[in-house]
Amino acid sequence: MFLNLRPLIQYRDFRLLYLGQFISLLGSMMSYVAIPYQMFQLTQSSAMVGAIGIAQLIPTVVFGILGGSVADSMDRRKLLLYSELFLGVAVIGLAINAMIPQPSIAAIFILTILIQSAVGFHRPAMDAAVQKLVDANDYATIGALGGFRFSVGSILGPAMGGILIASFGASIAYWVDAATFLISFLLILAMKRMPSPERARKNHAEDIKEGLRYAFSRPVLMGSYVVDIIAMTFAFPVAIFPEMSVAWGGAKAAGVLFSAMSIGSLVMTIFSGWTPRVKRHGAAIIISASIWGVAIIALAYAPNLTMAVVCLAVAGAADMVSGLFRGILWNETIPNSMRGRMSGIEMISYMSGPLLGNARVGYMASHFTIHISVLLGGVICTIGVIACVWMYKEFWEYSSSI
Repeated sequence: MFLNLRPLIQYRDFRLLYLGQFISLLGSMMSYVAIPYQMFQLTQSSAMVGAIGIAQLIPTVVFGILGGSVADSMDRRKLLLYSELFLGVAVIGLAINAMIPQPSIAAIFILTILIQSAVGFHRPAMDAAVQKLVDANDYATIGALGGFRFSVGSILGPAMGGILIASFGASIAYWVDAATFLISFLLILAMKRMPSPERARKNHAEDIKEGLRYAFSRPVLMGSYVVDIIAMTFAFPVAIFPEMSVAWGGAKAAGVLFSAMSIGSLVMTIFSGWTPRVKRHGAAIIISASIWGVAIIALAYAPNLTMAVVCLAVAGAADMVSGLFRGILWNETIPNSMRGRMSGIEMISYMSGPLLGNARVGYMASHFTIHISVLLGGVICTIGVIACVWMYKEFWEYSSSI
């Protein structure tokens, strides 16, 4: 019934990687609040906040695919170290920019693009490494642990970030983020050397084509990607949080809104002991993504901060279930020789949706109202996700054999 902590005790290197990523996530979530909040302060425009997502989309697609290929041919521990170092330097750039009298909007865009580029190498390397650090029968458990890490980090990080930003400005959030990357770097450095990738290095262009062919030839994988893209593109509300927070308390309220979805995620992961008994992973993903859409529809009618938090918490719980079963499905159906490339494609699916979603919700909020933007997105999301039952029947009927 409850979260299983055994893999953290049993696998030393998994424990080091997990702890390092948890610490760096806390810092990253502070920046996750600081970047849009600072942009809204500078421009007073939710559309400009959403534009950050569009700027991040190109490096997400390009470097997600390339980073996946590199992760399947390079020492994954070394790739993680390089990525952590690059991310830390880029965040220091954001901190310095925030400290000057007139922070540069262009610098915020450029540095967030560079950060997103590094994530394109970091995430595939981490996913491919984790698959080799634990036994296959622990995939469901580590999926829940990953969800727990993300949920706790996504609650504490934005909440602490909101307090720090309200008290000292955005720069302090960036400096704390940079310090967490240093800690994560040291913990990864303490890990043992990882086994070499299972395939010989080829031309990256050929590797990328091979990975894309593999993904598109498997309806079960494509269904998992499409459901998430639909859900996030049409119902991801984060870009309007700074504007919503103006009437509810400013930076501290923004921190609460940014944390709210993760409250539901945390509750769901704590009580995730039931998930290994579920075999219909595709059905679980579609049902939970539909609940996400309904919760966002309810958010459109939230009269105050408390009700908004409740709606977002329900949405976050549903999204956690969807993400947990996507992770299990991917680890069960993808060989490690393809894991880095598939992780890159997965990253595109679960990151491009929120980036496009932020642009959509910010643009519509600026040209119509927050209510119309959120409501219309939630309705389209729910209808689109349910339609995937017929679009990807094999995905809907997929049943785990492990």
